[in-house]
Amino acid sequence: MENLVPIAVVGMLFIGLPWLVLHYLTKWKSGRGISQQDEVLLDDLHEMARRLDDRLVSIERIIAADNPDWKDGRLTDLSARQDASVRPISAARKDQR
Repeated sequence: MENLVPIAVVGMLFIGLPWLVLHYLTKWKSGRGISQQDEVLLDDLHEMARRLDDRLVSIERIIAADNPDWKDGRLTDLSARQDASVRPISAARKDQR
């Protein structure tokens, strides 16, 4: 009987524990998808963002018609948008040195 306890402990350590970890790991990975409710919410938010962008364009057109000196403040070029976001960070790093 005394010889049976170490064999059971080694069996549980090398077979039971990895099985338990792998079992819950596969359950966790299978549930990582987006739910139907989340997908509907994302579609609604995308549609709302598109409508708000259309409204902003309309407002900008009205302002441009009323004030010819008005300048469009939006960045339309992706590289300009990235440059604008990088400049303050690099300037802050230079100030820290």
